[in-house]
Amino acid sequence: MSVRATLDHLVVACRDLTQGVAWLRKQLGEGAQPGGKHKLMGTHNAVLRLGARTYLELIAIDPNAPTPSRPRWFGLDEAAVQKRASSAPFLASWVVACTDIAAAAQRVPELGEIVALSRGMLSWRITIPADGRLPLGGALPAVIQWDDAIHPCDALEDRGCALKRLRIVHPRADFLRAALLALGLDAPYEVEPGELALVTRIDTPRGEASLS
Repeated sequence: MSVRATLDHLVVACRDLTQGVAWLRKQLGEGAQPGGKHKLMGTHNAVLRLGARTYLELIAIDPNAPTPSRPRWFGLDEAAVQKRASSAPFLASWVVACTDIAAAAQRVPELGEIVALSRGMLSWRITIPADGRLPLGGALPAVIQWDDAIHPCDALEDRGCALKRLRIVHPRADFLRAALLALGLDAPYEVEPGELALVTRIDTPRGEASLS
């Protein structure tokens, strides 16, 4: 049962998308393109391309959507996440694309259940804990499998930004390393022991920037 994974996207939690887009432009010198709505989760997003199949996602609760029947993903219902995002957007989680999501979820049960979603021409399956919380506080990524060759980056402008590296700090660094190894992750990342932190370095037209 072979599993291979690559870094698909970074997830930035925001109070609202207006706040998120302004923050991203200040940090990187580039804004984000409109994304879409996630009806099952009651969220919406805006996105920025970071590579051929890698992007950054600004995500927020959609104020015009009804309250979903299940907890929202990426911990967006958690008071601590909402409080932090109300002050400023922050890198809350990350997502890896894999070749066999069923095998990935079996190897790393902490990923949660597999949920099928679609929007327009996009169709995918993604792991989400039943309570919506961030696995390992966001240090453990969600796993996604796109159901066909179409990827969000196919419709995104190349604005000269590229993911350079992701640094993950967590008290359970050894467990996290083992989990990422089990997923067959091939990506520019590093794991260190310590207090929880996600930090990414991104090349931009005006130089290297760091987001956390």
